[in-house]
This record gives sequence, structure tokens and C-alpha cells, in this order.
Amino acid sequence: MTTGLIIIVAFLLLAIVVVQISRINEIAKQLRGEVEAERRSNDRQGKYLFGFMVVFLLATVYSAWHYKNYFLGYGPHTAASEHGPSIDKLFLITLVITGIVFIITHIALFYFAYKYKHRPEGRASFMPHDNKLEIIWTAIPAFAMFALVINGLVVWNKVMADVDPDEEYMEIEAMGYQFAWALRYPGPDGKLGSRNYKLINGVNPMGQDWQDLKNLDDFQPGELVLPKGKKIRVRITARDVLHDFYLPQFRVKMDAVPGLPTYFVFTPTKTTEEYREELSKYPEYQVPYDPADPTGPKKWEAFEYELACAELCGSGHYSMKKIVKIVEQDEYDAWARQQKSFYFSSIRGTDEDPYTDQLFDFEIQARKAEFDDALNAAIAAPTPDERILSLKYVFFETGSATLTPLSKYELDNLVAAMKERESLNIEVGGHTDNTGNTESNQALSQQRADVVSQYLTNAGIDASRVTAVGYGQEKPRDTNDTDEGRANNRRTEIKITNS
Repeated sequence: MTTGLIIIVAFLLLAIVVVQISRINEIAKQLRGEVEAERRSNDRQGKYLFGFMVVFLLATVYSAWHYKNYFLGYGPHTAASEHGPSIDKLFLITLVITGIVFIITHIALFYFAYKYKHRPEGRASFMPHDNKLEIIWTAIPAFAMFALVINGLVVWNKVMADVDPDEEYMEIEAMGYQFAWALRYPGPDGKLGSRNYKLINGVNPMGQDWQDLKNLDDFQPGELVLPKGKKIRVRITARDVLHDFYLPQFRVKMDAVPGLPTYFVFTPTKTTEEYREELSKYPEYQVPYDPADPTGPKKWEAFEYELACAELCGSGHYSMKKIVKIVEQDEYDAWARQQKSFYFSSIRGTDEDPYTDQLFDFEIQARKAEFDDALNAAIAAPTPDERILSLKYVFFETGSATLTPLSKYELDNLVAAMKERESLNIEVGGHTDNTGNTESNQALSQQRADVVSQYLTNAGIDASRVTAVGYGQEKPRDTNDTDEGRANNRRTEIKITNS
């Protein structure tokens, strides 16, 4: 009991000592003039903050005005697509509203810091509730947000509308992967073929299904080229991680999600040259593109539209930039005609090809035209050596005299030509490379020449017009030092003996 009372008394005495020390400290401050020094310091800091506000707001407005010609939506960077101006207008309205709020709140922030700086005699007002103030600061932001959201929904519904099946448009596909874009265009049929992610491999990077005949004329260019004024629907996919299909000058931006195809529809309205022409009117773009090369092209001359990935997709994200070219329709048509079908340039004749034992009609026609041109040239040639024509598409099974199924198309072309030219006589020459011994090669070449000769006679060509000769490896048509040369040496040829 006594010990507890002593502890309580000790705490009371300690509290009295603390209070007295505090009062002595206050008296000492007044004696030293610290109160006045604190007042001057607060006044000075308040003025500094107010001055910073003025400089900060002026610098913000000046920098925005000074660099406006570099911003999308301003100066020469007006949207290059039909839907782009509506997005630019939406951003402008948002900027005006938030800009006003930005200026007002910062003025209030620094003004209050100055006006309500600490004063020894200052006392805080107790204001627990103010209906009017709460209505104001709730209603104004709510109205602003309502206007922005409604306007945004209107623009969104307009921009994200899909194409009408009955309208004219062109559909392409863009597939993002680490770290590039794969592009696919429809061929002359105007339709993209189907694809399946399970078919993706090193030979078939987009997983095209070759059983779908619409795929056979699709091509995969290395650059994105589009015609001005044409509605474009882009199928957007991803092969590995999340990417983002971004065409900044066209206000096109859409996620590329693995397993979830997306799309974007837009119509380019400015060619690359027209956009450059706009840039050339501004002094900011009259400077060299490369500061280290003052004699090189200027910024406006070197400008290119670009396709970028707007998603942080990995360490090589930066390398996904791809040049985009917008051209007039006739220039686009000429470019498209030069593109080669991915199937016929990369798949035809490989293990991926499901049509290895057949030719398509246009291939048959193309081979016939090629054969007729070569035959006419051989017939008109002045020297015997020039009157020899290689049967380019006649093949035999390895090491035998058995014709492959597709050889009949070339032989049928020869039959048709000989029936059309009844005075045309030929010598069928068989050849081999130098693999194996001379005697067996000689016999094999004769057998192959006989097989071709027999095919012609079976088709109705008089046997007296055809001579079969096997040259073996003794009379090579090409070098045996390369794979291509050895393949040429295994070909059958015809020699025009009388036309």
C-alpha cells in the first residue's frame, strides 16, 4: 500500500515538473523573440509557395503551348482516320474540363497554404457540417463525370461498331508475338482462310488450315500497306502473351489477347505522303531527322506511320515497331499483285502440303503457258543446241523409270503441241547424274526416255515422230557439283529434230 502511494506521488511530481519546464520554455522563447521569428518564417514560406504556384501554372501552360505541334490531335497531328476526329474531340473536352479543375485546385491549394499559414493567435473554426458545401462539391464533379461518360459511350459505340456484312471492306489479320507482328492479307478471292492455333509451327507461323481453300491465296507481307479511303477490319490475335495493336496516328488501339480474338475497324484518310506534306508546314519538322547528319532528310521527309505494341510484353517490346504505309488505291493494287501466296511460296511441296499429288487449275494453266513459250522459242531457235527443251515438270521415282503422278500434266502439254504441229518430230533424251556406275545410269536413262516416248505414242502420237535416246551420265546437262546441278542432270529433255 505504501509503495503504491509513493509511485503515484512520484508520477504526480514528474507531471508537475514537465508542465513547469514547458512554461519556462515558452517564457524563454518570448524573451528570445522566437515567436516573431516563427511568424516571419511562416509569412516567407507562404509567399514562396504562392510564387511557386504562379511559376508552376505559367510553365505548365507555356510548355503545353510550346510543344503542342508534337502532340497527337494538335498542329499537324490531326487524326488520319475517319473515326479519329471524334476521339480527338473527346480528349479535348476531357482536357478542358480536367484542365479547369487542375488550375482551380492548385490555385486553391497554394492560396490556402498562404492565407492560413500558422499564426500564434490563430484559432481553427469548428464546422462539423455544411449541406450547401457538400451539395456543391458532390454535384459539380458528378455532372462533369456524367457528361464525360455519356459522351465517351457515344464515341465508343461509334468507334467500336463492327462492319455490316453487306458493305464493302477489306479484312486483314495481325498476330502479335514476342517480339514482332505477323500480318496476313486475303488474296484475289478477298477472303481470309480459317486458322487453328494447334497448327502453328515453324513453317506455319499463323496456324493456317490448308484444307480451307480460302487460305491458298492469302499472303503474309513484311510491311503493313493499306489503301486510302478503304474500310479496314483488322483481326487481332496474340500467339504467346498479351500485346496491343496500336496505330497512334489513326487512333487505333486494341489488345491482342491469346485465345480471345479481337478486332478494330477504321478507314485511313491520309496517305503517308499527305501526312508528310502537313508536317512540312511546321518549323519543328524542318530540322534534320538525325542531328548527327545535318545534310540528311528532314523530320517531315523521314516520317513514317507506325504499328507499335502498346503493352509491356517483355524485354524485346521495343522491337515490335513496324512501318505502316498508306497509299492510293491504284498503288495498293499494284503492290498487292506483287505479293506471293504464302502457301505457294512456303508450303507447296513440303510435308505441310495436303495437295502434293494434285495441281490446281491455275497451276496447270500456268505450266502450259510456260511450256508453250519455251517450245515456241526452241522451234524458232537457229542452232541445234538452242532447239533442246527441258521437260521441267517431268519427274521419275528415285532410281527408277516410273513417272510421278504430276508428270502427266507436262507430258499432256507435249502431246497437245505435237498434235497441233503435225510436222514436229522430236528426240526424247534421258539423263542421269553421276551417282552410281556408268552402265546402270546408261540403262536407267534409256528406260526413262523409252517411258516418255511410250507415253506419247499411247496418247496417239505416231511412233515415227519420236526417237528415244539414253545419254546416261556421259552427257550431263549441268554440273554434278551442286544439288541443283545434279537435279538438272536427272531431267528428261526433248530435242526438236524437224518442225
